[in-house]
Amino acid sequence: MPLLVLLGCEPETKVPDSAALDDGRISTPNVIILYVDDLGYADVGSYGAVGVETPEIDELARRGIRFTDAHSAAATCTPSRFSLLTGRHGFRSDAAILPGDAPLLIPPGSPTLPSMFQRAGYRTAVVGKWHLGLGSGSVDWNQEVAPGPLEIGFDYSFLLPATGDRVPTVYLENHRVVSLDPDDPITVSYKNKVGDRPTGRENPELLRFAADPQHSDTIINGVSRIGYMGGGESALWLEEDFPEILKSRAVNFIRENKDSPFFLFYSFHDIHVPRLPHPRFEGASTMGLRGDVIAQVDWVTGEIIRELAALGIADNTIVIFTSDNGPVLDDGYADDAVENLGNHRPGGPFRGGKYSAYEAGTRVPTIVYWPGHVKPAVSDALISQMDIYASFASMLEVELSEDEAIDSINLLETLLGRTETGREYLVEESPGTLGLRNGDWKYISPVPQHRELPDWMLAKGIEGGYAHYAQLYDLSSDIGEKNNLAGSNKEMTKEMQKKLDEIVSDGY
Repeated sequence: MPLLVLLGCEPETKVPDSAALDDGRISTPNVIILYVDDLGYADVGSYGAVGVETPEIDELARRGIRFTDAHSAAATCTPSRFSLLTGRHGFRSDAAILPGDAPLLIPPGSPTLPSMFQRAGYRTAVVGKWHLGLGSGSVDWNQEVAPGPLEIGFDYSFLLPATGDRVPTVYLENHRVVSLDPDDPITVSYKNKVGDRPTGRENPELLRFAADPQHSDTIINGVSRIGYMGGGESALWLEEDFPEILKSRAVNFIRENKDSPFFLFYSFHDIHVPRLPHPRFEGASTMGLRGDVIAQVDWVTGEIIRELAALGIADNTIVIFTSDNGPVLDDGYADDAVENLGNHRPGGPFRGGKYSAYEAGTRVPTIVYWPGHVKPAVSDALISQMDIYASFASMLEVELSEDEAIDSINLLETLLGRTETGREYLVEESPGTLGLRNGDWKYISPVPQHRELPDWMLAKGIEGGYAHYAQLYDLSSDIGEKNNLAGSNKEMTKEMQKKLDEIVSDGY
């Protein structure tokens, strides 16, 4: 049972003209997706990081395929995760950044990536950040919390229910909060204060670092959050423990299923805010907390890869390492990410970042690693995380229904480095508009005149790329998207908008 890994490292050669690899006719490889949060294109060494070392990830890149034009489906986390797991663009289901008390976004019983693996005889698990909603509306965290991952194709789940900056700050294993004392029940509200814990507004002197108004509700572990939480003291997490606790749950799942095919979705909390590394990683970079948690991601990655080797299943496992969207520095907390940046450029040569319609919003580090089956290479193929669904369905000979994974394209040969042929078109989704790639052409659709542009992004130094006019860029000569050609190339602009409309309406 092989395992496929997508990671951000730099191989030394381009994809060879003939990449005929002996796949051993392995029909049911293990598959692990290592999904980092808010990791920018150049936030690891093999993609150009400065100020932080990532030797574990770089080794995977050196021995695997490093993609230079791979994309998350969206420039924010919820729609990216939705698209990865469903093979459908988030805009088809109004997927947006969810509040911490949102119901499950993916309807129970819907076809999903994990349920596709189940149909092929796999055991499936998700460990880490979720942020796709839970329950059917009003969740009682003291009872069974359902529906959730188990209802959409996962056999096991160990979750951070939403995000680290939202309440409730507890672990959820399958349907139950971990270590909850029934005599100290949890209450959660996103409207009114509950419980007797201080808030960031009332007691800013208790904070490790200041927060913006949105992140100034209940203080837990010295950090104020979005939303209010009372009770549940015995169940509270400490962010510093995330790498060890989440990694151990993933390793346990791997050990329990080493003799049968498995799919593991390991969803990092890092490098999302609040950034609170374990003490062993404090000072691991020259960039302060944000760099230190990148080093922490690297360590976890190495631990998982070493476990595969120890169990003798490394060459039977495909690992995919990538990120849910582009980078962000100031995202609610004054943790000096901007001040400590130095010469590091999180988005590399690309413009924008998280929330942005520009390239750095969705172009993310992506590495595929499969020892003995994938040759080291650099691939410039245009691919999307959504393509994982149809590609593995093809490998496993799972027939997809007509309305299943409709935005996913079978690029198995591309993922395995046997061709550099990628997508012809790719829609890039952001909170304000949609973009479209076709080869080196990049189009950003104008925001309607009646809609206001999101000024809060500029206040945080984020280039959203949203405008009341069309934007067209030739990335072959303008990788930084600085020279808008929409006015001088009206025919191409019109063609790109027409194609974008067609894809939104009818699919690829």
